Amino acid sequence: MAFKLGNEKRQIRNSKDTPIFRKSLPEGVNAKANDDGSIFVDHSVNLNSKSGQKTIAHEMQHIRDMKSGKAAYGDDWVRWNKTTYPRKDGKIKYKGEWYPEGSEVFPWEKAAIKAEKNV
Repeated sequence: MAFKLGNEKRQIRNSKDTPIFRKSLPEGVNAKANDDGSIFVDHSVNLNSKSGQKTIAHEMQHIRDMKSGKAAYGDDWVRWNKTTYPRKDGKIKYKGEWYPEGSEVFPWEKAAIKAEKNV
């Protein structure tokens, strides 16, 4: 009996052997770190460019934070340093205010943005 696998290609990996998948992501989303240690990168991102390298560095920081237990993500929450923040409709409630996901006000994003500077 034969079956057909999906069309994702696992051809790109970084120096830490993290699987990087090319995928169509929602508008405005360049990449996404996943709980399984993989990274999705939108087809529009040129991985050979400085911007593409910064994108990977950013997502790798999220991967490191998840692996260390510092960060965790669910469909309706984000956890950072043992504090859970509600997540809904593309926004996260932080310090009593709702901010769009990816906002620089979040400490987990500040850490990832700092990692970009090393590229």
